[in-house]
Formats: sequence, C-alpha cells, structure tokens
Amino acid sequence: MSLKLLQAALLLVAGSCSAAPSQPQAQGPSATEPFTTTPVASFDSPWAMDFLPGSGLPVTTMALVTEKAGKLWLVDTATGKRQAVGGIPKVAVTSQGGLADVVVHPDFAGNRLVYLSFTEAGPNGTSGAALGYGTLIFVGPAVPGGPTGAQLSDFKVIWRQQPKVGGGGHYSQRIAFAPDGTMFVSSGERQKGAPAQDPNSDLGKIIHLTADGQRIGHHYTAGHRNVLGLAFAPDGRLWETEMGPKGGDELNLIIQGKNYGWPVASYGSEYSGADIPDAHASRGFEEPKLRWNPSISPGSLLIYTGDAFPQWHGDALIGALSGQALIRVDIDGDTARKADQWDMGKRIRAVDQGPGGIVYLLEDGPGGRLIKLQPAPKNG
Repeated sequence: MSLKLLQAALLLVAGSCSAAPSQPQAQGPSATEPFTTTPVASFDSPWAMDFLPGSGLPVTTMALVTEKAGKLWLVDTATGKRQAVGGIPKVAVTSQGGLADVVVHPDFAGNRLVYLSFTEAGPNGTSGAALGYGTLIFVGPAVPGGPTGAQLSDFKVIWRQQPKVGGGGHYSQRIAFAPDGTMFVSSGERQKGAPAQDPNSDLGKIIHLTADGQRIGHHYTAGHRNVLGLAFAPDGRLWETEMGPKGGDELNLIIQGKNYGWPVASYGSEYSGADIPDAHASRGFEEPKLRWNPSISPGSLLIYTGDAFPQWHGDALIGALSGQALIRVDIDGDTARKADQWDMGKRIRAVDQGPGGIVYLLEDGPGGRLIKLQPAPKNG
C-alpha cells in the first residue's frame, strides 16, 4: 500500500471512529513550563502509543494506543476519536503485566507491520513477556455507509521471555528499533533478582533481534532490574531508563556486552531496608549516567528529535510514575545532565512525539488521559 493510499485509509477510519467526550481547553503554563497541556482522550490503564505511519516518513495524527487489559486503539489525536483494533493476541493480565508496548515498523508505509509486547500465560500459573507483530489492515463496512474497521492480521509471536516464572511484576517489555532496522526488547528480571546475572536466563537482560525475531548474539546486556524506557539518540546511541528498588532509579547508556550490576550493585536499597553495595565500576559493572534518590519510577523514555521544542533537540524526556512528572535530561554524546522537572500531577506512563514535534503523554491507571503538550505562547 502506498503512503497516499495508507493516509486515505486512515482518514476513512478516523471518520468512523467513536466520538470522544468534549475536551477542555488547553491549560496555560506555569512560570516554569514551556508548554500548554490539552487533554485529547481517556483510556483504561493505557501503557504505550506510537504514531503512524512510522519513522522517517510524514507522521499522521493517527496513533495506536495500548491498554493493559488487552485493547489496542486507533486514535485520531486531532479530534480524540478512536476505534478498537481487532486481531490482538491473548494477554495474561497480572499486577504489572498485560498488553504493553506498541511500535510500528520503520517501513510501516510499505509493510504495515505493527509490533506488540505483551504478557503471555505459561503452565502452572507462570507467565512471561512476549513480542510479536501483525499487519494492520482496514476492513470495509459490513453495510453501506457503516464504519470502516481496523485489525492486525496474521499476528506472529517472534520472541518469548525464558524462563516463564511465577509472580506478576517486572516484565519490562519495551521495544526500540535501531537505525539499522534491527530491534531491541527489554526483558525484566521478574522480581527474582539473581537471574539478571545468569547467562542462561533471559531475565534481567536486553535482547537484540532482527525484525523477524532472529536473535543477534545471546544477550546484548545483562544486570538489569526493570527497564521501562528504551530509545535511540540521533547519534545512534541506545539509552534506557530503569527502576531501582527503594531509590536508585537509573538512566543508562547501553553498550553491547556490558553488565549493569543488578542485583549485586545498586544505588538503591532493598524494601526491607537492607543496603545493596553501590560500587559499580570497581566491580566491573557499568555506572549509570544519572540516578535518582528518592525514586521517580521512570515509566518511559523519549529522545526528542522534533521542531516544536527546538531547545530540547536530542534530549531525553522521561515520564515519571511515582514522581508524577515529565523530566528533561540534557544529553551530550555519552554524558547526561538533569535539566528540568515539571510536575504533571499524575503518574506518567508514556511519552511520545507526534506530528510537528508535538509531545504527547499518557497518564497511568484507570481514566488515564492522552495529553498534548504544545509550545507556550511567548510573552510580549
């Protein structure tokens, strides 16, 4: 399907999407906020979003949004109208698991592939992260004048976290495409700790795959706890945000073959109050580029490349869950510096970049809103 035909199909879907509630006007910035905020739509525990048609191509106002319970929505961010997408794999919903990340293939305009990460049930009450893809297709109306539908066809699972274990936390399951078209997925340590240092386990690792799911090497990196942010900078470097235990949240530069220390080393402490040694480099582990004490609970990571906020170009934008904030980190090569932290009043689950470089946030939990951030008017 050509880009023009794709955009025409999206317009048909947008016209048939269910209407959103009337939206409040944009909220003005505080003295320190360079943006206004406008609610676009609300969801039931949204987790991730990605705009169509994909990287390096003109971005439409249409975005895919996941909900933890297993729904995928096609949303027109210009109007707030949305429509459910069919063909979603069966999802095991646990305390932290469910339908998670959504990322479109870099050549989406040509192949219409959409990648989803999700929690998959295993035997005897176990579960694990999984990754797969399907082709986004548009289905004609069942009756003349009826709504146009959308669904993922031929969904194929291409990676499964091994081993599947009990418990419902720390799946991680963030997806990032590399500039060369390969992909990375974060595989959390499932609140088990020790497997993050076990070379025979996927838990606590970052995995490198081809776009069709073939493994590249064994594990790209090890020693991770719960990686909920994964993004490439314009210079091709891969960055991640990682939740520590009680304190010790991290921003890391990801380097192939390196070990990031968990659970042997951390700048946080156990929830029991027990200390964890924080000597990283002297013990052969990579030091975080930044760390947070107390915790902010980083839920997502975007490296900004748009034009709407030129002063942010190449910087990291981090959505904070317990911190209820949007955090900007100034990135310069392989160094990082805390720059701004804006109180958003809600747990921020995801950050994404839309048409024209406009920034979008997803709030966590039931009734979580999709929020549009636009540059604040200049005084005078």
